[in-house]
Amino acid sequence: MHPEPTRSAPAGRVVNLHQPAPLTPAAIIPAPVVPVQPQAVPTVASIVLPDGRIVTGYAVSTLQPEPVAAKPPVSRAAVNVALGGVGFLAVCGGLLLLTTFITALTALITQLIILAAVIFGGWIAIQVFSTNGRRQGTTVHIRRAVFKRNHFHS
Repeated sequence: MHPEPTRSAPAGRVVNLHQPAPLTPAAIIPAPVVPVQPQAVPTVASIVLPDGRIVTGYAVSTLQPEPVAAKPPVSRAAVNVALGGVGFLAVCGGLLLLTTFITALTALITQLIILAAVIFGGWIAIQVFSTNGRRQGTTVHIRRAVFKRNHFHS
C-alpha cells in the first residue's frame, strides 16, 4: 500500500508522509508549568515560495546585541598593581625606620656601657692612687734571712 502523494508535490514525484507514533500514557512525564506573561503577541507573516506554496509563521525579530558596559579608563589589574606598589613602599619605609631605630638603640647601649666603664674605672683609679694617710691592706716586713740547703731560716 503506497501513501498518496501530497498536493504540493511536483507532478511525477511521490512523497511519503510518516506520522509519529503516539507515546503511551505511562511514558509521558508531565513537565512543570511555569506561568509566563506574554510580553507582546508576535505578528504572523506569510511567505509565497517560488513554486507557489505559502509558508505562514511568526515573524522573527532580529536579536539586539547586549549593550557593552562602559569600560573604566584604567583596568582593575593596573589599579591593583599600583596599590600593591604603594603598600610595598609603605612596608619598606616602615622597615627602614625599624632598622634605623635598632641602630640608634644599639649605639645608645654601647655608649652607656662605655660611660659605666669610664666611671667605674675612674673610681678604681681614685681608690688605688689616693694617699690620704691611712693605708689599707697587709704590711709585710722583710728581714734578713738565710737560705741553707733550700730551707728557709728566719
